[in-house]
Amino acid sequence: MADFAPTRCFKPGDFEPSAHYYPRALNAQIHPLVRFFMGLSADRLVRRYCHLKPRTDAETLTRLLSTPTRFLRWAGGDLMHVTDETGRREMLVIETNSCPSGQKSMPLLSEDDEYGGYRTLIERAFIPLLQRRRLPEGDLAVVYDKNPMEATGYAATIAEISGEPTWCVQFDVDDDDPPVKFEAGIMYVRLDDGSWRPIRAALRYVTQRPWSRIPGATRTAILNPVGVCLAGGRNKAMAAKAYEMFNAEHAGTGLSIRTPETIRDASLEEVPMWVESMGGLAVVKVPYSNAGQGVYTITRPAELDAFMNQKHRYDSFIVQSLIGNATWSSRTRRGRFYHVGTIPDRRGQLFVSDLRMMVAAGPDGFVPTAIYARRAHVAMTEALDDNRASWDMLGTNLSVKRTDGTWDTETNRLMLMDSRDFNRLGVGIDEIIEGYVQTVLATIAIDRMMQRLTNNKGKFSLRLFRSMTDDKSLISEIIRPAREPSVVADPA
Repeated sequence: MADFAPTRCFKPGDFEPSAHYYPRALNAQIHPLVRFFMGLSADRLVRRYCHLKPRTDAETLTRLLSTPTRFLRWAGGDLMHVTDETGRREMLVIETNSCPSGQKSMPLLSEDDEYGGYRTLIERAFIPLLQRRRLPEGDLAVVYDKNPMEATGYAATIAEISGEPTWCVQFDVDDDDPPVKFEAGIMYVRLDDGSWRPIRAALRYVTQRPWSRIPGATRTAILNPVGVCLAGGRNKAMAAKAYEMFNAEHAGTGLSIRTPETIRDASLEEVPMWVESMGGLAVVKVPYSNAGQGVYTITRPAELDAFMNQKHRYDSFIVQSLIGNATWSSRTRRGRFYHVGTIPDRRGQLFVSDLRMMVAAGPDGFVPTAIYARRAHVAMTEALDDNRASWDMLGTNLSVKRTDGTWDTETNRLMLMDSRDFNRLGVGIDEIIEGYVQTVLATIAIDRMMQRLTNNKGKFSLRLFRSMTDDKSLISEIIRPAREPSVVADPA
């Protein structure tokens, strides 16, 4: 992996594919079925989806797919391919991410376009921000705290498409002297000579507690504004509420966001009770963590005790039904779901896997920009083993936090959308279409939650948010600038 400077200026012509893609992805041939899906028109997609789910209102689905979001324009859905005892398969939304990875893992659709999904995302979601009124004078930038491979790829792509130099700046959560600051709602980035440059628009790849150092209201246009993280993009508890509201609003259309059974706003003391109600099998999550951090699979008392004895930063948790094997999964009101998993290998081993679907929302609605999959560390067994951590069989996230606070990626478990890996996933075009629809619906739900949290002056309403989130530790982290501008990061 290439070394990346904390602050770097990209100019048109600086995009180097080898610096922004994994070598495996750069040398891979995309699977024909995935290529076909990526080129599928919205009309054909809706027709296929409604043919298989005839209770779906086609007009409503068409409208949702073609309507631009207001705040959350770049999102990634983490999906799991599951089935029940009757053999009915579904794609379940595990979570929605407001700064998702994926471009570096996506084989190129065309060898003639080395920018791939980088270009699609920037053209659809970022460039329209530059055409808005009331933007301050300044440069363009990408700010990030992890994944420099993709962050620099976005910066180089912005420079190429806009024709302007673009700054790429590392903005870590524990930096005592950060190279990014906000004054009167305008972002400034510090250059190597110590001078500060104003920024009129920025792509944000800041994922670790971004609300602790980026205000919810900015004059600088930001993709995505930090408020969407609090509204559900990094807040799993608020995401669950957003999904519930969406499903209630669309009852009768045949459209709903499908998730594991979820208990939100549980105190630490309540967790054991909810785990017991699910048959002693559950997943406990810190609502505001990401990259696989703060997720605990509970399959036996020792794992629950280990969770309860940890020191936790926050006061509130969510408890979800655990999806495991047919013989060990949580009891839910909808029955037991278990992983379809990968096609068994030569040794007969089957692995838990998930699917990441990244989407961009522009003036004409949604398009997919990248897809990849991940598998667990070890094969899933038909019976639980008390000597093995259940996370090894169920955890799929590739990000690993080193002891020094930096991040690494376990690429050996990455599954590409190429001719080799895709065939092992056990999914087809209909599962991909369903995963795409579920990702879009979840993105819309969180965007609408953000709209509800935005008051009539265009500011993020911390008062309303506080009434919906009873977690004093989280509230204490949210930055409150001394002088708030009159608009959010989505100027009209």
